[in-house]
Amino acid sequence: MLKKICCVSTAVVLCVFASAQERSPEAVKTAVREYRQKNEAAIVRDYAKLLSIPNVASDRANIQANAEFISKLLESRGFRTRALNVSGAPPVVYGELVSPGARHTLLWYAHYDGQPVDKAQWANDPWTPVLRDGPVEGKTIPLESLAAPINPEWRIYARAASDDKAPIQALLTAMDALKAANIPIGVNLKVFFEGEEEAGSPHLEQIFRENTDALKGDLWILSDGPVNQTRRMQLYFGARGVTDLELTVYGPAHVLHDGHYGNWAPNPAAVLVDLLAHMRDADSHILIPGFYDDVRALTAAEREAIAQSPAVDATMKQELGLAWTESKGAVLPMAITQPALNIRGIEAGHVQAKAQNAISPVAKASIDFRLVPNQTPERVHELVEKFITQQGFYIVRQEPDMETRRQHARVIKVAWGAGYKAARTSLDDPAVRPVVAAIEQTLGGPIVKMPLLGGSVPMYLFTDVLKTPVVGLPIVNHDNNQHGPNENLRLKNLWDGIEVFAGILAGTEKNWK
Repeated sequence: MLKKICCVSTAVVLCVFASAQERSPEAVKTAVREYRQKNEAAIVRDYAKLLSIPNVASDRANIQANAEFISKLLESRGFRTRALNVSGAPPVVYGELVSPGARHTLLWYAHYDGQPVDKAQWANDPWTPVLRDGPVEGKTIPLESLAAPINPEWRIYARAASDDKAPIQALLTAMDALKAANIPIGVNLKVFFEGEEEAGSPHLEQIFRENTDALKGDLWILSDGPVNQTRRMQLYFGARGVTDLELTVYGPAHVLHDGHYGNWAPNPAAVLVDLLAHMRDADSHILIPGFYDDVRALTAAEREAIAQSPAVDATMKQELGLAWTESKGAVLPMAITQPALNIRGIEAGHVQAKAQNAISPVAKASIDFRLVPNQTPERVHELVEKFITQQGFYIVRQEPDMETRRQHARVIKVAWGAGYKAARTSLDDPAVRPVVAAIEQTLGGPIVKMPLLGGSVPMYLFTDVLKTPVVGLPIVNHDNNQHGPNENLRLKNLWDGIEVFAGILAGTEKNWK
C-alpha cells in the first residue's frame, strides 16, 4: 500500500518511487520471477551468445573479444566502463553504476576466462553452446525453437557455462528484471570481471594495487564455485590457498632390464612412491613436521556453521561410488577446513599392454598443497624442502648433469609454482550482515554458510590489498563438470541466481544499520 506522500505536481514520480522503495522482498522476488518466466527463451539465447566466444586466457584475440562484448552489455545497462590494463595481462572489465541516494557500495567479482579444452573429449564443440534435456547423452533442444516455459532441469553445455560466465549473465538479467518492474537498485555497484583467473590470476595483485581508489567499497561479492551439493545456495567466507610442486627423481642413466639389475640399480618409481608415503598418510594427514603449526583454529561460530550445514556425505559417497572417506570420517565441510596434500599425478614407465620388465631412468610426481589461514606458500616451501632433505635427498633446481647424478644419492629436482595464501572473513563481519539478510529474505530461509570453500580463489588479495571484506556467492550446480569436458549449467541454478542477485541489489541498502 502506498504512503500518501504525493503532491499534485509530482504525483506520478513520487508515487512510483515510493512504490518501488516499499516493495517487500517477496514482491521483488515475484516481479523478478515473472520477468524471467516471460523471457526465458531470450535469456538462454543471450547467454549462448556470451558462451560462443572462446575464452582460454592464452587466446588473447578472443579474450579481447570477450572483454569488448561484456563491456557493451554493461554499458547498455547504464554502467560507466573501462578496461583495467597492466602489461602482459588480459583486460579486466570494470564498470560503475551509481544509485541515487545510496550510501554503500557493493563490488562484484567474476571471471570471464575458462579452462583449456580437449575438443575430442566433448560431445559438442565447447564454444557452440548446446541445450540438452538433462545429462550429456540426452536430447538436444534447438536454441532457435525455444519458447517459454522451459524445463528448469535442462542444461546448457559449453566451456565456462558454469565457470564462470553464469554469474555475469545472472547479474545482468537481474538488473533487467528490476528495471522492467521499476524497482531501483539500492546500492552503488562496481563490477570487476577478470580475464585470467584460470591461468592463476598472476596480475591480479598488480591490478588491485594500481586501482585501489576505484576499487573502494563496503563488501566484495565473489561469484565463483558451486552451490551446496544439496542444491541449496551457499555463502562461503573464505577459500583455501594453494601452491603446487613438481618432483623428479633420478635412477640409472637409461632403461635397464629389471631381471639383470633389479634389487641393485635404484628404482626411481619406488623411491618416489616411498617419499610420497612419508609425506602423507592413508587418511590424508600430512606427516611433514611443523606443517600444521601455523593453522588458524576455527572459531566457535565457524564450528557451529559447519554443524548446521546440510548433510551431504552419504549422498556424495553413493554418487561417487565411495565406501570410505579420508580425514578420519570428518564431514566434508569440516575436512576442507584443513590443509591438504593432493597427488595430482605420477609418471614412470608404462602400464598394462605397454608395461615393460624394466627400471625407468626417472619418475615424476605432480603435487598441490591446499593451504588454510594462516599458512603461506613460502613457509610451506621451506618445510617441505627441509623434510625432503632429511629423507636423504639432494635437491636440484635444473636437470642434473651426469656428474651430479654420480656424486649424490637420491637426486631430486624440485620445482614450485607460485601459489597464494588462504583467506577467511569473519561470519560476524558487519559488512556481510546486510547482504546475508537480503539473500535470506529472498530465499525465504537461511542460506548455507561455509567458513571455507574447498577450492582455491585468491580472496586474500581483497582483504590484504584492498582492505575490504569478501564473501563468495556461487550459483552453479555442483555436478557441472567444472574444468572438465562437457561443462554445463542447470537452468534452475541460473534462475535462482537471477532472483538472489536481484534481491541483493534491491534490498541490501535497506538492511544496512
